[in-house]
Amino acid sequence: MTKLSKKTMILFYTQMIRIRKMEEKLMEVFANGEIPGFIHVCIGQEATPVAVCSQLNDSDYMANTHRGHGHALAKGIKPDMFMAELFGRSNGPCRGRAGSMHLADMNLGILGANGIVGGGIPIANGAAFASMYKKTDQVTVCFFGEGATDEGTFHEALNIASVMKLPIIFVCENNGWAEFTPQSVHMTIKDVSKRAASYKIPAKTVSNDFFEIYDAAAAFVKRARQGKGPSLLEVQSSRWHGHFVGDAQKYRDKKEIDTAMKSDCIANFKKYLFEKKILNKKINQKILTDIDQEIDAAVEFARTSPLPEASELMEELWA
Repeated sequence: MTKLSKKTMILFYTQMIRIRKMEEKLMEVFANGEIPGFIHVCIGQEATPVAVCSQLNDSDYMANTHRGHGHALAKGIKPDMFMAELFGRSNGPCRGRAGSMHLADMNLGILGANGIVGGGIPIANGAAFASMYKKTDQVTVCFFGEGATDEGTFHEALNIASVMKLPIIFVCENNGWAEFTPQSVHMTIKDVSKRAASYKIPAKTVSNDFFEIYDAAAAFVKRARQGKGPSLLEVQSSRWHGHFVGDAQKYRDKKEIDTAMKSDCIANFKKYLFEKKILNKKINQKILTDIDQEIDAAVEFARTSPLPEASELMEELWA
């Protein structure tokens, strides 16, 4: 396990707490009808975006899925800007046009979430090719779920990345459910990482443990920066909530959800920090209070921000 400073571990813990509390607030305001469209939360999976994105620079690229709030926050998007975009306000990073499922911020290398299963994978390949062509040390990380690995885009992208030795890390967040379909129904293997062997790409499957994800991501990002080509990291995790907010999960055994909650990646990380005396009740409470205030301020910023003008409708469109 990589040795991290106490300050760094507190930072990572804070980031995971921020993602969870932000999404809990999103569920609340969405239920109140304040956010248009659909939202998909990653509650239970926060370790992956924080552990992986901690390896990235602002100039590195990231593509993610419709369940992408955690990735955007971990990559550095500011909570007030994040919330403004989801509220459809003009001072969001996409001027209120992206919402939850297409959130992007090119200043941070966030290529955008994607509502199409597997849709972000070839886009990420393009960014990785650009970095290789320009001979920069930038890497690209592409997040997707296990359902996307059944798509042609996944296999085509891995083949091209392998042939061209692109500086990209494919990250499969395997939560066991492709929308409403369990993994056992749509594929005959348990570990998605085995699919990388067809393209001679190194791969690893890890649990939802922060340190496991961090160490694997660090090794693969370093490898990509050194020009050694792509890799595939599979994280076997569990989502707590349904495919989308409002999904009653009638297709899912409650025992499975209870098991997922008992193996909470944040609770396990918190337990480790307390055992190592890195975190105590006073520090923990301050983190929680500060984040609550930060999120309340972000929501207020979003609520009081202007809506886009109708006159802006045709701006920034490609003919």
